Amino acid sequence: MEPVLTHTRVLTVPNVLSAIRLALIPVFVYVMLIAHIHGWAVAILVFSGASDWADGKIARLLNQSSRLGVLLDPAVDRLYMVTVPIVLALSGTVPWWFVLTLLARDAALAATLPLLWSRGLSALPVTYIGKAATFALMAGFPILLLGQWDALWSRVLGACGWAFLIWGMYAYLWAFVLYVVQMTMVVRGMPKLKHRAYQPVARKAGGHGRG
Repeated sequence: MEPVLTHTRVLTVPNVLSAIRLALIPVFVYVMLIAHIHGWAVAILVFSGASDWADGKIARLLNQSSRLGVLLDPAVDRLYMVTVPIVLALSGTVPWWFVLTLLARDAALAATLPLLWSRGLSALPVTYIGKAATFALMAGFPILLLGQWDALWSRVLGACGWAFLIWGMYAYLWAFVLYVVQMTMVVRGMPKLKHRAYQPVARKAGGHGRG
């Protein structure tokens, strides 16, 4: 009996964590917009952020990198980065201009993908400032929610949450500028392919199935 290749496995601890994070997205929408239980919303965001950080560590520790992880983990990340700001705007927690800024940045980034595909590429390396921006945003959202409670300490947390979000937003935009510069250099240096063979230039550090 031949051993199962690690990269072909589906049922791994990192993939299970990503699947749980995916399943918690509609739960987050429910507890925020229908049940109005902010405590559970905070718990979901904290779990999501912690598990997103941990799955890469677990993948390396247990040698459980997988092809599914390459697709599932970043897809769940994108869903959170779209869903959470919109839900918080609908609940009145953050203004719409903040959400639209983040969504416009992601839409502009998505618009550049055909240029990469024409060169046989599917992704560019994730910059450290991009990782820091995502961390600041995903940390700022639950902290800001804690700041909505009727207590003196919540005002301090609310201010801290906004500090994370504003810094994260500017870093998010700056990461996009760096991405455009990087993409321009790659596109200029590589000819178009007649037959596309997609391959990532690099993978997110710490992501299972990407290292």
